[in-house]
Amino acid sequence: MEFDKFDRQLRLMVLLTQNHTLTVEAISEQLQMSKRSIYRYIDAFRAMGFNVVKEGSRYRIDHSSPFFRQITDRIHFTDDEAITINQVLNSVYDNSPQVRHLREKLSALYDFKVLARHGIDDHIARNLSVLYEAVQQERVAVLHDYSSPNSGRQCDRIVEPYLFLSENSEVRCFEVTTGMNKTFKISRAASVELLDLLWTHKKEHQPFHTDLFHFSGDRLYRIRLLMGRLATSLLLEETPAAESQITLQDDGRWLLDTEVCSFKGAGRFVLGLFDDIEVVDSPEFQNYLNQRIHSLTQKIRE
Repeated sequence: MEFDKFDRQLRLMVLLTQNHTLTVEAISEQLQMSKRSIYRYIDAFRAMGFNVVKEGSRYRIDHSSPFFRQITDRIHFTDDEAITINQVLNSVYDNSPQVRHLREKLSALYDFKVLARHGIDDHIARNLSVLYEAVQQERVAVLHDYSSPNSGRQCDRIVEPYLFLSENSEVRCFEVTTGMNKTFKISRAASVELLDLLWTHKKEHQPFHTDLFHFSGDRLYRIRLLMGRLATSLLLEETPAAESQITLQDDGRWLLDTEVCSFKGAGRFVLGLFDDIEVVDSPEFQNYLNQRIHSLTQKIRE
């Protein structure tokens, strides 16, 4: 009997820590437990020092309760840490089981409204919160009165949001009406509504990348650069992530083998250090540089 009682208490505790609030009626239905027992156990949790939060007629146990902090102190993340981890996960278009599991686990432990916190204003925070929920649940959303920078018009945009960009100031979506993947500024929507519709175009969601030179796009172009000490040092100072993409060569130079979304950023880097960089095995990039050099030469002559 004592074991059965402990089992019921433990199941109730687990349910109340799943990062959503529940009514006593919902708890009773899920755990097949009497309402009287639920109220008694909730009072017992409070007496034991758990932070039981009541929001209207709904209950949850806060993760900041001393007991949880004692047993999870080494693996617990602050809200700011959780927000940072979540931003990293949301900036990667990866539907592998491992990444999806991390997203789901983080969402189960932390309030999605906290994770979506932007730090600019309430308007963006509200929009971001709904969009975050749409991404997590793979649901369709409406960007109400979205202001287009091209036409200057405001209209509703029905989208499947799937990736946050630019430190959560933009969201990559599949727009249902046009059948295209587009990037939307979150601040340009008057409000965001979550629809009771699941994604139906998931296979058409295109990955979106950001390269070492901070340019973004859905296409990638491979470039290879042989760099001297100066160019290598400057690249690593500005972009430490480049370290995993460079290898030391026998002649003492470093080979950068990477993919870029645009030749513009890499082009600026090469032209600014042209006497310390050699472009190899990159014909498209070489053609781009030749065109840029020709254009610059024409301007100088004028």
